[in-house]
Amino acid sequence: MRNISLIFKQFSKTVLLVAGFAILGFSARAQGDATKGEALFKANCTTCHKIESQLVGPALGPLVTAETDDKWLTKWIQNNQSLIGAKDPKALAIFNKFNQQGMTVFGSLTDADVSNIIAYIRDDWKKQQATAAAPAAGGAAAADSGPSDLVIWGLIGVIIIAFIVILVLNKVVATLERLLLKSKGLPIVEEEEEEKAPVDRMATIKKLAKNKKLVFFVILCGTVALGSWTWVTLWNTNVHQGYQPVQPIHFPHDLHAGAMKIDCQYCHSGAYKSKNASIPSLNVCMNCHKTIDRTVGSKEASTEIQKIYDALGYDPKTMKYDSTKARPVQWVRIHNLPDFAYFNHSQHVKVGGIKCQTCHGPIETMHEVRQYSPLTMKWCIQCHKRTEVDFSKGDHKGNAYYDNMIAVHDRIKRGEKVTEASLGGIECGKCHY
Repeated sequence: MRNISLIFKQFSKTVLLVAGFAILGFSARAQGDATKGEALFKANCTTCHKIESQLVGPALGPLVTAETDDKWLTKWIQNNQSLIGAKDPKALAIFNKFNQQGMTVFGSLTDADVSNIIAYIRDDWKKQQATAAAPAAGGAAAADSGPSDLVIWGLIGVIIIAFIVILVLNKVVATLERLLLKSKGLPIVEEEEEEKAPVDRMATIKKLAKNKKLVFFVILCGTVALGSWTWVTLWNTNVHQGYQPVQPIHFPHDLHAGAMKIDCQYCHSGAYKSKNASIPSLNVCMNCHKTIDRTVGSKEASTEIQKIYDALGYDPKTMKYDSTKARPVQWVRIHNLPDFAYFNHSQHVKVGGIKCQTCHGPIETMHEVRQYSPLTMKWCIQCHKRTEVDFSKGDHKGNAYYDNMIAVHDRIKRGEKVTEASLGGIECGKCHY
């Protein structure tokens, strides 16, 4: 027994030692200050890196989050050339992956500075992942598609159970009737004799019609079914989620916004400065397609790109335009709001910092664009309830709109006079819709 207790004691010491190292490791990783790291990141890293996507260098969010060795990351950021010269396997893999382009050496950054930068990258990437997941979860909750499948199947289950209960009760009632007739000495008509008797179908229907429980159950089920169908129909009136019209020119967003990673606002340039995102003119298309007239690997010119040339009156052989042959492209609008609903793209994109995918879905994966969100009042309200506004950092920091709101609130606290003009009451868009 003593040997067993000694072994257990040694084992417990080992476990405590490992746990202590683990706690130290986690605490060491959590020492960075994300707030200080943000300033350092913007001052030193934004020229070549983005957190969510590749710029000159790789996207840092997934890269830094996947790498758990903070000491190695610190060495890489401070002096990556020394790691490459020492033939470090990780350093060589990154160096070769990005065509042997050397990264700037940041010898002036201390270990604490690098730790703060790493903490900021991980914190911001985590927030971006949560934000990207929220619209999907919120969109599912606010899909406005009427009763869910669970509710429908639940109603069907209730109907089946109720039907079974009625059958059981009928059997119980029949059994009680037989016992009652037997106790009074009255003749009992067996089921076999009833089956031998000629079948009168109308009599059966009349018998069922006299069953008040069954009639009530049928009326109740019919009312529930008709009410559910009416509710779903009215709920989805003028909701065009999933609408995907055929366009006059096939434009693959998954190629341009996905594979080519062209920014949405390169084409839809009005999104950050006006109410409408705007449809790009064909001249924007010609910035690339004046020299690109076919898909990769194809020996023949694309018929879809030729449609652009035809609409502009452009001859790719002579590279000249004929304005007499030009004609507008009849694009089919996909996202339509009621006339009484006002939506301003710039307020959401520029002021709010909302990404296009929040409303339009994963547009970079769509071969043909469709209406991703229901665009109902409930859906908009739920988004406004979920979206937090942080006045101290991010896209809202230094924003004239929010700065003005803070200034107005400060004036109210001081008891000063606040007019409608202070709240934007004399802006053109307030009256001239």
